[in-house]
Amino acid sequence: MTLDSVSSLTPAAPAIACETLVELKNVSFGYTKARQILSGINLIVPRGKLVAVMGGSGCGKTTILRLLCGQIKATSGDVLVSGQSVAEMNHEQMYAHRRRLGMLFQFGALFTDQTVFENIAFPMREHTELPEEIIHDLVLMKLNAVGLRGAAKLKPSELSGGMARRVALARTIALDPQIALYDEPFAGLDPISLSVVGQLIRRLNDALGMTSILVTHDIAESLKIVDYIYFVSAGKVVAHGDVEAIKASTDPFVRQFVDGQPDGPVGFHYPAKALAEDFA
Repeated sequence: MTLDSVSSLTPAAPAIACETLVELKNVSFGYTKARQILSGINLIVPRGKLVAVMGGSGCGKTTILRLLCGQIKATSGDVLVSGQSVAEMNHEQMYAHRRRLGMLFQFGALFTDQTVFENIAFPMREHTELPEEIIHDLVLMKLNAVGLRGAAKLKPSELSGGMARRVALARTIALDPQIALYDEPFAGLDPISLSVVGQLIRRLNDALGMTSILVTHDIAESLKIVDYIYFVSAGKVVAHGDVEAIKASTDPFVRQFVDGQPDGPVGFHYPAKALAEDFA
């Protein structure tokens, strides 16, 4: 199956107005007062769009995904999905909310003792009452969408890194989620696999009418597939814009990140006293 045939997975989605689906309003989060992870984050994800959140390691990118899943609650501010506060959801509402989410974990997180088929079938068996013959057909459709229907009987240990990531992507869309969350989906992939996964994320987002949030360090691949980018540093949004605006930006942080400069707003040296004082 070619990438071009992914769109045949479902009928083309009708054009939708770009209303806000996900919004973070002045969100702060910290495990303690001395350890603040996010500080006053404002972020908007329109329905149907693919939005990237970028920044250095430890800047709070994955924390944003955890807030959206309801795994943790913001210290202050609001995390809204379809206008509803995630923090104020009761048990039933939270279950329904998570049922609408698809998550691709960093490095895939496949069940190593289950086959590829069983990995994709797992969320269907857990969250639906579909008969096995329907689950069988749906699993093969999801695997076909990522080009791996022929690998259904293999175990994760028999897959290459790129294949394993595509299986994880198929599991992400197993329940046709409204929102797909991707935590470093390109980590550890060779250039060909990275490009394949990136194009699949874009095409599946459009073919299935999803809204996607992509947490990544990979600026080159992201600029090919995303609609909008937020840059996070030290727990704050320091820049944002569409692809063309980011490419043309003269903002020092954006330029350092896009150009891969070793020093700049994100310093090469960890804060320390003057070198002469250490050797005095």
